[in-house]
Amino acid sequence: MNPLLKISRAIDALNETIGRAVIWLVLVMVLVSAVNAMARYALNMSSNAWLELQWYLFAGVFLLCSGYTFLHNEHIRIDVVASRFTRRTQLWIDVFGTVFFLLPMAIIILWLSWPIFINAWVSNEMSSNAGGLIRWPARLLVPVGFFLLTLQGISELIKRIAILRGVIPDTIEKHESPVAEQLLKGGDGAAQ
Repeated sequence: MNPLLKISRAIDALNETIGRAVIWLVLVMVLVSAVNAMARYALNMSSNAWLELQWYLFAGVFLLCSGYTFLHNEHIRIDVVASRFTRRTQLWIDVFGTVFFLLPMAIIILWLSWPIFINAWVSNEMSSNAGGLIRWPARLLVPVGFFLLTLQGISELIKRIAILRGVIPDTIEKHESPVAEQLLKGGDGAAQ
């Protein structure tokens, strides 16, 4: 189990690093949106490239942070029924859901999105909008995002099994305060 837990820690570190870096794209997205709105309304200028850049940034945040969100147990859950079960049963539900739903879905999307990216890359696909951007960077976000989610699914599966076997303590919990607020306070939630 220890070699698997080492792999899990490496995956966690990868998604933590990527997630913390990609969070800053939210600020970039807001700035791009504000500049675009001001140019459109104050100067009567508009550009499809700026609009598409906003979409690309949003896609980047959503897709590249999916593994990070899963790592921090901030993903959407339906706990109405599961919350009534014992913690051990909840862990088994997580294992079942990861093996039979999350991983197959993520791997299928990863598998199917890769040729779409390759086609966009080879053909240098451009947006059909006048002044639009090239499409391959946005197409690449899908397989990369689902690859990171697949890795995190494997990591979470390893941790759930280790908890069930009593190898590690159960430290998986829902965070009470938003992660972004913790980052602004210095990363550990304590004001500096």
